[in-house]
Amino acid sequence: MRNVLLVREIYIEAFKNLGNFLLKNYLKVFAWFCFILIAVASYALIFRISTGYAFQ
Repeated sequence: MRNVLLVREIYIEAFKNLGNFLLKNYLKVFAWFCFILIAVASYALIFRISTGYAFQ
């Protein structure tokens, strides 16, 4: 029974740290993805304005 409790404790600690690591990296990737989408939309708007597109 003691071995089972030790293994359980090891896995709880491992997955607790893994969760924080995955969450941090997910948020970084999501932030860069949003920044790229905003940059593409800004480029498209500036391109349309500079070529004389009529917004109606």
